[in-house]
Amino acid sequence: MPDLERIFSADGPLAEAIPGYRQRQQQVEMAQAIQQAITDNATLVTEAGTGTGKTFAYLVPALLSGGKVIISTGTKTLQDQLFNRDLPAIRDALKAPVTTAILKGRANYVCHYHMKRAVNEGRFMSREDAQYVHLIKRFAETSQTGDKNDLSTVPENSMVWQAVTSTRDNCLGQECPDYKECFVMEARKRALAAEVVVVNHHLFFADVMLRDEGVAELLPASNAVIFDEAHQLPETAGLFFGEDISTSFLMELARDAHGEYLTDAKDCVDLPALTAALEKAVRDFRLVFGLEGARMPVQRALQLKDFDSALSNVGEKLLELGKLLQTQAERGPWLENCWQRATSLHLQLNKWLAGEDVNLVRWVEVFTQSVVLHATPLSVAEIFNKQITAQPRAWIFTSATLAVKSDFSHYLNQMGLLESRTARWESPFDYDAQALLYAPQGLPDPNHPDYILAVAEAALPVIKAAGGRTFMLCTSLRAMREIHGWLQNAFDRDGLVYPLLIQGDATRSELLERFRQLGNAVLVGSQSFWEGVDVKGEALSVVIIDKLPFAPPDDPVLSARIDKLNAEGKNAFMEYQLPYATITLKQGAGRLIRDETDRGVLMICDPRMLTKSYGKRVWQSLPPFKRTKALIEVERFFAVVA
Repeated sequence: MPDLERIFSADGPLAEAIPGYRQRQQQVEMAQAIQQAITDNATLVTEAGTGTGKTFAYLVPALLSGGKVIISTGTKTLQDQLFNRDLPAIRDALKAPVTTAILKGRANYVCHYHMKRAVNEGRFMSREDAQYVHLIKRFAETSQTGDKNDLSTVPENSMVWQAVTSTRDNCLGQECPDYKECFVMEARKRALAAEVVVVNHHLFFADVMLRDEGVAELLPASNAVIFDEAHQLPETAGLFFGEDISTSFLMELARDAHGEYLTDAKDCVDLPALTAALEKAVRDFRLVFGLEGARMPVQRALQLKDFDSALSNVGEKLLELGKLLQTQAERGPWLENCWQRATSLHLQLNKWLAGEDVNLVRWVEVFTQSVVLHATPLSVAEIFNKQITAQPRAWIFTSATLAVKSDFSHYLNQMGLLESRTARWESPFDYDAQALLYAPQGLPDPNHPDYILAVAEAALPVIKAAGGRTFMLCTSLRAMREIHGWLQNAFDRDGLVYPLLIQGDATRSELLERFRQLGNAVLVGSQSFWEGVDVKGEALSVVIIDKLPFAPPDDPVLSARIDKLNAEGKNAFMEYQLPYATITLKQGAGRLIRDETDRGVLMICDPRMLTKSYGKRVWQSLPPFKRTKALIEVERFFAVVA
């Protein structure tokens, strides 16, 4: 095996090639554990504190393994960063002749067929979209990859992308007239030929579970699979191991079928009436839930006035459209595709309504324009364990937050990894000197009606002491809005000139860029800013967390899992809810200290961390910051020049 001690040494190839490289013993040990797991075809679950250098620790053994390796990241942003920056840097430093590829989901690649249809039909939501489609057309004519990330002039969230990309349902496959030029197929060919392939968690599970032709094709040939940001896997796996049906799929089917009437089936005079009837039925079903978004168990949904009749009406209209499309299917591949989708969606809808699988929790999620009928597994452990044991290969799971007080059992139970090796490394940062954990005294219980106001009042002197430079992380959108409003009034009243930003005013990346550039801003955010956010330096000197991030007890899936654990004689709070909250809290706390020179204060407002017996377990799971209950210590901390 390659000598990792030499490679990671202060005068080794990484130090020579990579500016700012520092030798870290934790990184070497982590790389050695991963190398051994790959050699042994073992499963390894690792936690490594911020600053360990996890990426290098798994990339070096992956590139030197001599086999095919799949690396899966938490987000497409991290995927691009890994493929475009970290992977080439390590490969060049090691002078490793390894071929690499990146593979994303279909929605990231321009589809020649759908783009041509969009241009020809000219049906767009706005004038901007009509302009964007011509930019995309020119891009597709010259691009080697067709990856929409390479076309920055068209916003990533523009509706036009839906018109010029394919989905698993509306892809014509080998029947497509543009199959030979297909960007998705080219990306898959490159991935099949490469030795190291970078994917993301959503693609991994979607392809593996749906037996699509992306990751499902790659897996048999791979010697190792490495999951970075592995703490996200239980939730992501739950999404794809379940069975969901969205009304947006039905609307897309209706629109596509109507498009076929306009182009290839104008003599099918009943088609527009049936597509319009399905669209109306779907809109009527959405109106059953009122204006607000919601998540509710199926039992509560069934009690809503008109839920049953509106959903039955959707099923009837879908069936009628499917029968008509069957009579037209032989006229062309696109009409056949619409018929197959209608048939599949009708079967899915009936299966959801029947609810025969007792291992699936049925619930309803309501969005502004759509409704999703979910059937989520109570546990992903057994299903995922089948993937792990299907054939010999190494499986590596790594994150900064997988353990609760050095105990991995919560994560191992969730993922069905009970036979795994585990290893954990503390951060190399000098937390005792760099950071202070402040737990203010005298706050009411989090269930008290004045709690959010009390949090805002307690946060203000800390924000003043730091001169702004604060993330205010909230556990709910309601708390986020109320705290933002209170701080806005307080800043005006006290003449404070710190820019005040709030999640939702712009994209996360835009808000982060503004936060970094301003240097003294206060950003109030919710779930989006708890993880995957990296602000180094003085711009972020305080992270304030309003309360322990327990999942909402009325969450339909959580509620069902709690009932199941309690019915088995287990303590659902200690075995599931508390570990979940602790791991999430560690993610939020991890935003504060991002390198060796950072200094800052972590303020956790929730008094339960000090007053409840379980609070000690939470307290001991956090990084070993110096700790205080006194505001004056916070003021002294910032009075000291770093």
